[in-house]
Amino acid sequence: MPSVTGILETAVYVSDIRRSREFYEGLFGFRPVAEGERLTALAVGPGQVLLLFRKGASVRLGASAHDGDGQLHLAFAIPTPELAAWESRLAERGVPIVERRTWDLGGRSLYFRDPDGHLLELATPGVWTNY
Repeated sequence: MPSVTGILETAVYVSDIRRSREFYEGLFGFRPVAEGERLTALAVGPGQVLLLFRKGASVRLGASAHDGDGQLHLAFAIPTPELAAWESRLAERGVPIVERRTWDLGGRSLYFRDPDGHLLELATPGVWTNY
């Protein structure tokens, strides 16, 4: 079987690219690797990109179109010892935590929302058998 080495891009659709870029840059320190009126691409980590597409700005790329609507879920991996620091950072930035969860395998998660209502999660190892 051919292999997949990871997820390269994840996309969310936002109403205001600048506001969302500032949120993700300010909270996480993600840096733009491409910017435009239709999308901003943010470097999350080595070989990982978060795409912020402006809702309704769909452009045909061959047979595919990029557009979407609705609230999505994204989880970001964090080291266990940094969980408390992330709780403090969210509080300092006025981002309410909507849920805290401890998983059966011992992992812990913090849930909160971005400016478009997408549900974001910070997750420590022990959430899944492979993480």
